[in-house]
Amino acid sequence: MTEWHRIFLQNLSVPPHPQRGRQLGKESTAFQCVLKRLDGLQAKQRLLEVLSGVEYHVRISFFDMTYRHFFGKTWKSAAKPLKSTPGQQPRIIFNEPVYFHTSLSHPSIIAVVEVVAEGKKQDGSLQTIACGFGILRLFSTKPEATDSPAQDRRLKLYHGTPRALLHPLLEDPVEQSKYMTLIENCCILYTLKFHHFLDAVFHLLPENFLVSGSQKIPGLLPAHGETNDALRKPRLQKSATWYLDNLLFNLYPSLEKFEEELLELLSHDRLREEGGLLEGKAITIQERRLHVGVHNGLVFVQKPQVVVLMPEVALGRPGALGRKPSFSAKIRYSRNQALMLRSRIHLTEMVQNPAFAVVFQLEYVFTAPSGAEGKGTSVTSLSNMTYMHLVRWAVWNPLSDGFSKKVVTLPLRGGPQLNPAHCLVYKIPSSSMSSEEVKQAELGTVQFQFSLSSEEHLGTSLEPSSPMKEELQHSKKPPTSPSTPPLPRMPSSAHLSPVGPGLSISQLSASPPASVRSLSAKPPLPIQLNSQVSETLLTSYGTQEELSPNNSTIAHLEVDLSQRSLTTESPSADQLQELPFTPLHPPIIMSTEPQSSRSKLSRASLVRLHTLGFPVILDRSKQPAEVVDPAIPVNFNPQKEEADVLQSNEIILQFLAFSRASEDPRGMPWPKTVYFTFQFYRFPPVTTPRLQLVKQDQYGMTNSNSLFHILVAINKDGSCNNDSPGLQLQYLVDPAFLKPGEQRWFIHYLAGQTLQIDVWDGDSLLLIGSAAVQMEHILRQGHAAVQVSHELDVVTTEYEQDTLVVSGDLTRPGTVKPIGVHPVVRGRLHLTLANVGRVSEKKSNESNTLPPSRSRIISSNDGTSGFHGGSLLSYEGRRAFRNVAQARKLTDVDSELAAMLFTNKQEGSKIHQVTSQEADATRKRKLERMMVVRQQESKTNLSLGTKNLLIQHSVQTQHSRDLQIIDAYRERTKVESITNMLNLVITTHHTIYATLGTAEFFEFALKNPHNLQHTVSIEIDNPELSVILDSREWRHFKDTTKVHTPLEEDMFHLHENRIPQLYLRPKEMVHVPFKYQTFCIDPTVMMQQYPAECRSDNVPEAILPWKSSEIPTKSIKVSFSVSNGKPIAILCINVEYQPHVVDQTFRFYHPELSFLKKSIRLPPWHTLPGAPIGGMSGKEPQIYVRCSDPNVICETKKMGPGEPQDVFLKVAGGPSPQIKKFFVALYMDYWLTTPIQIWQIYLHSLQRVDVSCVTGQLTRLSLVLRGTQTVRNVKVFTSHPQELKLDPDDVFVLARNGVYDLQVGIRPQRSGNRFLYLNLVDVDYHQLVASWLVCLSSRQPIISKAFEITLPAGSGKGANKRITYTNPYPSKRAYYLLTNYPDLLQFKEDSFEVDAGETYTIGLRFAPSNSSGMEEILIYINDHEDKNEETFCVKVIYQ
Repeated sequence: MTEWHRIFLQNLSVPPHPQRGRQLGKESTAFQCVLKRLDGLQAKQRLLEVLSGVEYHVRISFFDMTYRHFFGKTWKSAAKPLKSTPGQQPRIIFNEPVYFHTSLSHPSIIAVVEVVAEGKKQDGSLQTIACGFGILRLFSTKPEATDSPAQDRRLKLYHGTPRALLHPLLEDPVEQSKYMTLIENCCILYTLKFHHFLDAVFHLLPENFLVSGSQKIPGLLPAHGETNDALRKPRLQKSATWYLDNLLFNLYPSLEKFEEELLELLSHDRLREEGGLLEGKAITIQERRLHVGVHNGLVFVQKPQVVVLMPEVALGRPGALGRKPSFSAKIRYSRNQALMLRSRIHLTEMVQNPAFAVVFQLEYVFTAPSGAEGKGTSVTSLSNMTYMHLVRWAVWNPLSDGFSKKVVTLPLRGGPQLNPAHCLVYKIPSSSMSSEEVKQAELGTVQFQFSLSSEEHLGTSLEPSSPMKEELQHSKKPPTSPSTPPLPRMPSSAHLSPVGPGLSISQLSASPPASVRSLSAKPPLPIQLNSQVSETLLTSYGTQEELSPNNSTIAHLEVDLSQRSLTTESPSADQLQELPFTPLHPPIIMSTEPQSSRSKLSRASLVRLHTLGFPVILDRSKQPAEVVDPAIPVNFNPQKEEADVLQSNEIILQFLAFSRASEDPRGMPWPKTVYFTFQFYRFPPVTTPRLQLVKQDQYGMTNSNSLFHILVAINKDGSCNNDSPGLQLQYLVDPAFLKPGEQRWFIHYLAGQTLQIDVWDGDSLLLIGSAAVQMEHILRQGHAAVQVSHELDVVTTEYEQDTLVVSGDLTRPGTVKPIGVHPVVRGRLHLTLANVGRVSEKKSNESNTLPPSRSRIISSNDGTSGFHGGSLLSYEGRRAFRNVAQARKLTDVDSELAAMLFTNKQEGSKIHQVTSQEADATRKRKLERMMVVRQQESKTNLSLGTKNLLIQHSVQTQHSRDLQIIDAYRERTKVESITNMLNLVITTHHTIYATLGTAEFFEFALKNPHNLQHTVSIEIDNPELSVILDSREWRHFKDTTKVHTPLEEDMFHLHENRIPQLYLRPKEMVHVPFKYQTFCIDPTVMMQQYPAECRSDNVPEAILPWKSSEIPTKSIKVSFSVSNGKPIAILCINVEYQPHVVDQTFRFYHPELSFLKKSIRLPPWHTLPGAPIGGMSGKEPQIYVRCSDPNVICETKKMGPGEPQDVFLKVAGGPSPQIKKFFVALYMDYWLTTPIQIWQIYLHSLQRVDVSCVTGQLTRLSLVLRGTQTVRNVKVFTSHPQELKLDPDDVFVLARNGVYDLQVGIRPQRSGNRFLYLNLVDVDYHQLVASWLVCLSSRQPIISKAFEITLPAGSGKGANKRITYTNPYPSKRAYYLLTNYPDLLQFKEDSFEVDAGETYTIGLRFAPSNSSGMEEILIYINDHEDKNEETFCVKVIYQ
């Protein structure tokens, strides 16, 4: 075994939890921890009796509290004896420094320090016993700096072993757990500080690797001096550059046979998985790649270089290799049996150390066939049809194997061997699977030539003769652009063998071979590797996922399919097995914190705002309101609020200023006017007037921040109202206008609710962002008036296009990472909230609590108290509590009867009057009677008398008919009227105060009033009210509401029509459980909210409370009937709706008339509001979701332990520019009792435009504008004016029903898939006419040259540089210069002309930077048609 193999096998470590490894990478930080001594450890007497020569050592391991996962490698100190001095505590002296570096700077990452005793038993064997352990919080307290003197800290020890941390009952912080027992008077004295000297040797040490200063690290010089600590100030061994040429891979028996059998195994396994859908289609080999890197036994010293191997026949003549005849005769290969690389490989990090070795890894890139050819892309299909496998590897240890020979031949390795890549390796096929030739084959060999001098290159290296004579320094390694994988350092001869990173997986799938025509509806490789390939691909140690981000120069954004589940076949071949729920669309990471951070105003901001003359907030005594500090937490006392004499609350919102954030992305437009939309409590949603943004220097201030803008109202004539800056809104919440007991609801609303404010551009009607503020600070708590000022971050979330490229492991649930979700801070809103107490208009004797109907137990009215009387025709209202009924005319009390009588008078008329004509019928009858009376009084002659007789006869006839109609009507309605009157006796009324998604539980005490047993059927006329049939659910609600009434199992029987029935004995009373829960808020479809017209006075009157119109008050009837259909009790439920809380608001912009599919990832469950304190007995709960819109698909599924959960939404969008609004309720209990969160979701439907272009190059397209029914003055606005150019870009007239072409020029500044927005706005009425969603897919051009420059940061000085460009054309050409960072780089001239073959010098001016860092600036050289000719990359390092 060589030195490299020994070190490699001795230092294997456990990787961090996969979920932790998929988090965004951070820079690693180095630490030094010195364990000084252990005080107070009492040696156990039994231990001393059994063991001899007892000594103690310390072990340190890393542990992740979030995922309960040990990782890294346990470090062990030297054994030390226990020293006991009379009068002092026992002490063990260690004084050992421990070094490590990590990028997992999370509070849940801890170091576990264990004390272990070791001694020899009587038989001479070594015995170890745990003595206790301590928890070292690495990131909860800040370590000391490298140069500062370290302060001693004490680490307490606990009984037991670190394995106790894996117990599910231990929740973080474990130090406070009742299961942890402290060892009294025992602690470890230690120091912890940063150690920046270790930064220089990060490439020699793996991350999360604990090492002592005395341990030998390959690549470091031994320590000098008396310290014996090589890592205190490490010194590197001198490195040399080695060159490898003419790499040749031989795979036996031949390359064709090897690849044919490999493809056959993969195709056969895929064919079995697809069920015959891929018959006739074959998996093909896309590339053969070679990873070459230097390894020191611990880690790859640098990322392995990646090159592409070609079959020998593709490279031409084999004789050019220059290999020796003896070697040729030995291996006997033909022209088609070898993979070759003509390029020279530079290994600049080789060290004369026996632990340094060169590792070769042969990797194949396969292209899988599609299973859904000819069909459109499915949502559940993967975009990548390409995957990779490591098939062979080899290691060369020059000092152990010898490097006297110029030609080296190494055997290839495969199968279940530990390898530096920690990934799956293709093993030797078994004899039962292979042909006769393969049975006798070996793994193969790799041959290459090496040299220590660059002049010994045997091949022909074509060095470039660059025509550039620049002062700019060439980069030693080409920089990495955000979208292009980094290129390895290769000589110019690399064009003979293509460089691997030039073809990433995403690029390979973008241009598949002709056989691949469409995307597959299933993953391109089996998720469960069964049959032959599962036996062929064996995992050695770990997975390839750990290698990809750290040990490869190919940056893959796609899914890593190397980590595969090696489960067996399903038990039934005919039964399809459901794969783990892994939505392929990128999930949105949701935070439990408000979307807008709340910060206290600085004193400078307070001075600026105080001098501008904003309205002063006064209490009822005309004194300024008390100022509250938002940084001080509120001690909410509900009793103090209820005892306040000033029960009326006047809530005031003052919008003061809006400042631009310094981190606002360049190119984003800054508005001239803004308006705000929000909803407070149950008042109507508010859309404020447009407000002008005025700089402070324009408002009479000097020396002000140019990013600070005052909000000023706009008059009707368009001028600014400078008399009173800002906008003030008032809400009057008086108990006189509230429902009984609602005052208490409102107080709790202020204590726990977040007010979200959306900020819109007043001109373009584009959303700028959203701000959120907690309202707990405006609780007065006995004060007359309070006010608090906030500076809120206005945050917008940019969602890139939902490409089907995801990141993570699809074979394991919940591990798909989100891609393309970027929160951006656009500005800061200066807002003041106030609460002024007023005297309520409500009478003091009125109750301030909820009525008794709030009780959970309702007593039934069995009618034994007697009949209280009343009218048969007045049953609609509640009965009178007296036995006297006043007589009234039937036509006056029954509108239906009045309509019938009037209809009968119309001879020949068969049209019955509708309800709206009933009042007219009564009025006409009265007029006719009055006419008859007057005619009787005016009898003057005989003819008139005769006529009166005829009229009297007609009236009598009519009265007779009316009496007949009345008699028939009474007979028909008598039974119903008497029944309804009697039902009033057994009717019980109850009022429920319901909110969206919350289950209201109550029990109805039902009593059998008869002396006979009955089977009672319960009929409900509204499905939102239901009887609780499951005893488990009933018990859950009893425990939740603290109701202590009897509970019965199997109480109800479901009839055929799903009507619950129960059996009642004579005079028996039972409690019937009910649950009312509504999710049915009518889905709101609305248009864009436009800014309101500004009033003449800037301060509007206080807004009065508003009764919610989203769900009207409803009445529900419950009837308890016996077998003959007669009711024995009636329950009438009146539902009064209360406003619900909105915890999160999401806005999505999506193409019109299409389905939006999103998955929103939930944070850890214990961070959600409403989660039980102390956990749930070690198990994570399932999250349940319900949606207010029944047409929206909303679901979530149970994941594995420790895995996050995603909420999946599928919404149908409407026509543009329609907006759909709905709510989503999240629950943590199975019975959906109370939602832990309610989300409000807006879906904006826009017209979709797909554009594919190249960054830095202008792409033109045309949009069709169609006029409306009226003539409008319109203007087009864009969300990215620096990237989108419009023609016309000013106000123009859109004629009635006219058709126009809008010319759009797109020049993207960065690559990737993004959304851009276009709004066509009526500038006169500020209305949205049309809106487009530009789905931009841009790729980066090929970088022809790369440079590197270093500039000092914070000096305020830029730099002038020059580069040259040569016209390669035979004629004179004009060129234009562009850059993706115009704020960092300016050109001396934006365009130039150069003759044929001539060279032009381009002057560059680099702007200074105040912060250190690195930027990659691209320089685009475009021709006269704005097509990209060449692209240069300049890597600028500010330090």
